Amino acid sequence: MDVLSDVLRTIRLEGALFLNGDMHAPWCFKVPKGAHMAQLLRPGAQRLAICHLVLQGECWAQVDGAEPIRAHAGEVIAVPHGDSHVLGSGLQHAAVDVAHVVNPRAPELERIRYGGNGDRTVLVCSWFAYEGDAPNPLMANIPRLFTTSLRSRPAGLWIEQSVNFVLGEAASHTPGSEMVAAKVAEVLFAEVLRGYIESMPANNPGWLAGLRDPHVSRCLALMHAEPARNWTVDALAQEIHVSRSVLADRFAELVGAPPMHYLARWRMILAAGMLRKDQGNLARIAEGVGYESEAAFNRAFKREYGVSPGAWRQNGARALVPSTGIEPVSES
Repeated sequence: MDVLSDVLRTIRLEGALFLNGDMHAPWCFKVPKGAHMAQLLRPGAQRLAICHLVLQGECWAQVDGAEPIRAHAGEVIAVPHGDSHVLGSGLQHAAVDVAHVVNPRAPELERIRYGGNGDRTVLVCSWFAYEGDAPNPLMANIPRLFTTSLRSRPAGLWIEQSVNFVLGEAASHTPGSEMVAAKVAEVLFAEVLRGYIESMPANNPGWLAGLRDPHVSRCLALMHAEPARNWTVDALAQEIHVSRSVLADRFAELVGAPPMHYLARWRMILAAGMLRKDQGNLARIAEGVGYESEAAFNRAFKREYGVSPGAWRQNGARALVPSTGIEPVSES
């Protein structure tokens, strides 16, 4: 089981390129929050991430309340939680609203020239809509702003060539170009995430660090492959060929919750996804996530989300989610 891919599937990631920018210093603009950008790029999206690929030159980026970062050619600036952010040749310049720079319209890929007569920066900007009505261990463990060096990645050259291909297709209005652009954008986002995970400091705790640990990652893979199985810590440890105490301690140290608590929360995330898509009756969903009775499933779901599974489904999965991460829960 590829755990990262499994988690990405649960948030139903959908992406596209929306801006091909030929920027010349001095330039600086502010991108509003994802909720506002979603109205322009993906109406109805629950969450919207933004990424900026620097194809040529360099630029600075900053989210409110955080230190600015500098990105060079071949790097991607990621704003995964849709925070408002400033982008420019230098952040000392007064930032104009992005609406004064471009009027993005999905699914069109805008090409613009903006700025003065100074150093050139070529940017390709992309949006990524994902469902955020249920907590997700991946998004909960990613910072508000970071960069990934795409050109240092094994697939980096291929992705960059694919982006340039998409830009050419968009300029010539080739039939099917929008679909190709969407797929390339989604691959770009996945590679950005993989680059971030691999570049994290070795002592970083969290779910993402667990993916790099040989024992914890194997444990996660087993639970994600068979979430309905009647797992115990002993059974998981036996499969991984480590002692129960070693697995329990290492898992809790990195992920922040014992294995069985993580599994209970992951089952509820899967159940919320099934309810969102209206897949089958409640008894079938309960069985699919490891509950022998519908009553036990109802109790666990309400304990997690504060509403019954039926209310979640009826309200279009708009119930209030108490947290955004994987935290310990009881499963009595």
